[in-house]
Amino acid sequence: AKYDAQDFSTLPIERELDENGNPVVVDVPYMNYMVHAYVWRMNVGRISLYLLDTDNELNSEYDRPITHALYGGDNENRLKQEILLGMGGILTLKKLGIKKQIYHCNEGHAALIGLERLNKFINEFHLSFSEAIEVVRASSLFTTHTPVPAGHDAFEEGMLRAFIGDYAEKLHVDWQQILALGKINVSDPHEKFSMSFLAANLSQEVNGVSMLHGEVSREIFKDMWKGYLPEELHISYVTNGVHRPTWTSPLWKEVEEKYFKKEAGAYTAASFEGIYNVPDEKVAQIKQELRSKLVRRIKHNLTDSQNITYFTPREIVEVFDTLRDDVLTIGFARRFATYKRAHLLFTNLDRLDAIINNPERPIQFIFAGKAHPADKAGQDLIKHIVEISKQPRFLGKIIFLSNYDMDLARTLIQGVDVWMNTPTRPLEASGTSGEKAAMNGVMHFSVLDGWWVEGYREDAGWMLPQKRTYENQKYQDELDAELIYNIIEDQIAPAYYNKDSNGISIQWCNFIKNTIGKVAPQFTTYRMLSDYERQYYYPQQKRSALLRANGFEKAIELSQWKKRVAHEWPELRVEKVVAP
Repeated sequence: AKYDAQDFSTLPIERELDENGNPVVVDVPYMNYMVHAYVWRMNVGRISLYLLDTDNELNSEYDRPITHALYGGDNENRLKQEILLGMGGILTLKKLGIKKQIYHCNEGHAALIGLERLNKFINEFHLSFSEAIEVVRASSLFTTHTPVPAGHDAFEEGMLRAFIGDYAEKLHVDWQQILALGKINVSDPHEKFSMSFLAANLSQEVNGVSMLHGEVSREIFKDMWKGYLPEELHISYVTNGVHRPTWTSPLWKEVEEKYFKKEAGAYTAASFEGIYNVPDEKVAQIKQELRSKLVRRIKHNLTDSQNITYFTPREIVEVFDTLRDDVLTIGFARRFATYKRAHLLFTNLDRLDAIINNPERPIQFIFAGKAHPADKAGQDLIKHIVEISKQPRFLGKIIFLSNYDMDLARTLIQGVDVWMNTPTRPLEASGTSGEKAAMNGVMHFSVLDGWWVEGYREDAGWMLPQKRTYENQKYQDELDAELIYNIIEDQIAPAYYNKDSNGISIQWCNFIKNTIGKVAPQFTTYRMLSDYERQYYYPQQKRSALLRANGFEKAIELSQWKKRVAHEWPELRVEKVVAP
């Protein structure tokens, strides 16, 4: 792993300046001194993203590295980062004169926004501690992304008190009242202070990132609300989605323009039914072009010694000769954490050999991804896959691509035929790579975990059961591996190679159409409200809604917005639409 210092002059960001043209500096309290952060701004469409930077001459050598690396350093540096993100984030908005009504805490890393907002309401608006908590809760939302208790940040009381102990005095309460916001048992000195508990205690609504993750989150947080069953908790879910224009191939966008109908200038779920009007020949042609593009990209990478350092020249030549663009291609690319079980495919190498080298139904697998620099097990997993890919029987048929990034990811999810995912149940909070693949008609093949529990449709992908058969993980892995082999051999490969006289598999084309028509619409950005929001945020007794159309300034656009809302949610009587 190599950490490169960013050259800000080459990035699409600019330093935030005050009215006198001087850099904006945010002073963030740490212990009994201040850390000074420069503010950078990146414009993401019409959204301003502000970045805080402590690597400057205003800070000591101990504080400049706070923002050097994400998740970098020890636990103390992690707490420093979360103070900067949470308290520093609120102070930054104040410094820039930005006033908002709703604060969304995305994961527990930013939970300290709650304490800083309490500080504001108590000392600027002279509210009591309990009154300030009610105001903060009424205007805060918390999204948790982590499906295991150990993944939620927690800090020793001593360390926490050293850095933010003065907040008890600022909030006019004793230290125990602050601890109660992040601990189940305040009197237990061994229990750490949970940032996720803090965020949940100071938020009106808490959500996971998929239906299943909502259930898992209720189990994780259940001790916060004694006397209630997990299913009675107010923790729900908003399933992750993806930005369709970013990940959909231009070839499929052309199809959308020709065959998809728009309503009020935008696509809706019904628009995707237009895929069934596309001729099978066109579907097969697009898939062939995208697969060929992927193969060309892989071969080009093979010519760059920095990308493929583990092949000998003879092996590279053989890979060139073996890799084909007319073979069923299965992709597996993501962060290489052990729970994602990339090793399952290699449980029985002889069985895998027979599947891959079937003379009538050959298959090739493309792997890519990175492991965290501190994750030795994940790095060893990559090494294991590379070593297997160099075996003569798998050379050119199993390939691991290094230097995984968004550009390579886009080529992969557009070019493969099947996107495979094999997480340990239920550790996939949501996952989005398979959603991106679905935008391009790529079938998902995964355990029913994360988003796939909601996304799976028959004849639009394949699934391993959601329920575990064995408590023993080794036995479960063996069973899942056998299921993977059987599904590939008995269902996926026959459907792909069942071609007519024109070289087209009608069945496979139908799978592609079902993926675009039935799976993709569930997770693309045309949806503005989730079913959960419709049910809980707009109940029947509040049918009249005042909708604020952010960013729409022209009357015609506001009118279109109103029509869209009226069409998709007829139960909302839209009386008025106003510009910001």
